[in-house]
Amino acid sequence: MNENKELLTYLYHDISMALDNLTLLIKKINKKDNKIKKVIEEVIKGYEENLKETKKLLKQFNFKEEKLPLINKMGAYMGINMEIMKDNSDARIADMLIQGMTMGILNAEKNIHKYENYAEKEIINLANNFKKFQQDSIEKLKKYL
Repeated sequence: MNENKELLTYLYHDISMALDNLTLLIKKINKKDNKIKKVIEEVIKGYEENLKETKKLLKQFNFKEEKLPLINKMGAYMGINMEIMKDNSDARIADMLIQGMTMGILNAEKNIHKYENYAEKEIINLANNFKKFQQDSIEKLKKYL
């Protein structure tokens, strides 16, 4: 496997997983009176844009989209359901999202450093943009803590 494919696959998986989780979360709180919904919807749009760019580069480099294993999705699904049942306050949701995005930033940073001398510049730029998007999203969520 080459470095371009590895980095793009990482981005595809991370973005897809986050998008799946956020979509599930917004459905779970849809009928509730959470003020954080608007920010979550904005963040979802940002993840969709990042996924679109990732898919474009996967296609450009002739790589296949490799789906996440179902077990990964099921674990996240169960985790979100449990957390929302326990506490669906804006502060708890913001905390949960910030923790997830912080892990995403750390993983992005690790992968950027791992591949920065080997992967194509536009893929590294995509990874940096994704990391920045997550940092900006955290700042928007902090006001709900």
